[in-house]
Amino acid sequence: MSVESVISVESDLITPTSTPLFERVKGIFNRMSTDQWVMGGVLILAALLMIIGLIAPLGAMFVKSVQDRSGEYIGFANYVNYLNNPALTQSIYNTLFIGIVVSAVVGLLAFCYAYALTRTCMPAKRLFKLVGSLPILAPSLLPAISLVYLFGNQGIWKSWLMGSSIYGPIGIVLGLVFWCFPHALLIMSTGLSTADARLYEAARVMRTSPIRTFFTITLPGAKYGLMSAMVVIFTLVVCDFGVAKVIGGQYNVLATDIYKQVIGQHNFAMGAVTSVVLLLPALLSFALETRIRKKQQSMMSANSVIYQPTPNKVRDRGAFVFCLIVATAIMVVIGMAFYGSLISFWPYNKALTLGNYDFGRFISYGWAPFYNSVKMALLVALIGTLFTFLVAYCVEKGREMRSVRSALHLMAMMPMAVPGMVLGLGYIFFFNSPTNPMNNLYGTMTILVVCTVVHLYTVGHMTALTALRQIPAEIEAVAASLKIPQYKAFLKISIPVGLPALLDIGSYLFVNAMTTTSGVIFLYTTDNVLASIAVMHLDEMGYTAAAAAMAVMIMLTSAIARLIHGAFSHLLLKRTQRWRTR
Repeated sequence: MSVESVISVESDLITPTSTPLFERVKGIFNRMSTDQWVMGGVLILAALLMIIGLIAPLGAMFVKSVQDRSGEYIGFANYVNYLNNPALTQSIYNTLFIGIVVSAVVGLLAFCYAYALTRTCMPAKRLFKLVGSLPILAPSLLPAISLVYLFGNQGIWKSWLMGSSIYGPIGIVLGLVFWCFPHALLIMSTGLSTADARLYEAARVMRTSPIRTFFTITLPGAKYGLMSAMVVIFTLVVCDFGVAKVIGGQYNVLATDIYKQVIGQHNFAMGAVTSVVLLLPALLSFALETRIRKKQQSMMSANSVIYQPTPNKVRDRGAFVFCLIVATAIMVVIGMAFYGSLISFWPYNKALTLGNYDFGRFISYGWAPFYNSVKMALLVALIGTLFTFLVAYCVEKGREMRSVRSALHLMAMMPMAVPGMVLGLGYIFFFNSPTNPMNNLYGTMTILVVCTVVHLYTVGHMTALTALRQIPAEIEAVAASLKIPQYKAFLKISIPVGLPALLDIGSYLFVNAMTTTSGVIFLYTTDNVLASIAVMHLDEMGYTAAAAAMAVMIMLTSAIARLIHGAFSHLLLKRTQRWRTR
């Protein structure tokens, strides 16, 4: 048989089986519209970026935890050594103890404060709401420094502790109660602000006592918000590094153990093991919060009547006194930080001076860390807001690639359960590896921005999804009927309508990027030291006043950002959100 005959026979055998498959695939690609190509490309790119920025670093950390210092695989020997070390295992109990105590205290205080704001007619509600939200603008290092001035060895109220030391669990609890309070207040205020007035009217008709009404109507209606807030606070507490670092003394927790293992002993393998241990309670609390959110049902219906509190002198006066005490405590902590930043030499020379703001006298970086933080926060706010909203749009409004959208949504929820120090340590193992072609990113501002965006991603994603789900279906139906491309509908409908969410996401990312410490503690270099890191360095060197000054600058910058956010919201939303009103 000739060569031509063989080729002819092979062609006849191949064509019937291969042509239909090729034509089918070709037909699928031909039927895909431009919108589908764009949406699919964005989804695949976003999934790859999340894998690189989240999944791969966590995987590298797990791999490191089963290796020795030389990088040889040793199985779970590191975990056995960890559990056999009493000093390290004690950190687990300390972390859980602090988390439970702070969650209980903050839960009680925030619930009462939120109840006073939403269910009473006390005066100055707006002022109390503003004061209650101030701690969210400050890094967690600020309350720790203030507590040192108030109750430390040279503190003005040291005698109030009756011989106890602020350097330990007392200081950690007080500092975290201050820092976590606004987070719980926001969640509980939302839960208490929605109630059906008909239930309370029925209770009055049946002559139910106010106490029984509280326990049978108010508390059951707010129980999911209360539980969710306490779980969120527990997560924040076990993951925080700043308060325990400044005021913890010899009282070790998991977050400080990671820092000591990596920075102090250069034992990266044991640091990875500690990170895995820290990841477990965070994952557990996240799973619990997710379960609580799924069980929560709406307390309002189309026939519901919004509850409006009625004046009650005894209740309103009691609520006012309680809020006044809490607000005063918050202002004392913030005010002490401001005052301490102006003291010449505590406690021997209390003359006021601005010399502590001349950071070049204390550290070689000078004001560079502050400028670096502002630069990073602006980049995080800009890049993070656009990326978050675009990905949320593709996940919510996309019609193709259901499996990719589901996987992307799952990855978007994961950062909330990953402590910042764990993610930062994973970045060291992944990006600093010589075999990684992206290892030139390590030590740059880019990796700081990427890590911060990923660490803060979940809240922005959920905010964007909520806003996109509120867009009336009629608007998108009209755009589709007019054959407007989806990318144009995104630019002309989704972005203008979702502008409030975009501004909220940008403000959230900027403020948290300014105050973050744990997420970037392992990733900075001498060229890009951040303000929050400089606060810690100044405090370590004994320059407490200068550390307070840098913390004050962070808080003032965050406050200015919130004011700008409020001004932009007022000016832009009047024009873009006019459709919401008749």
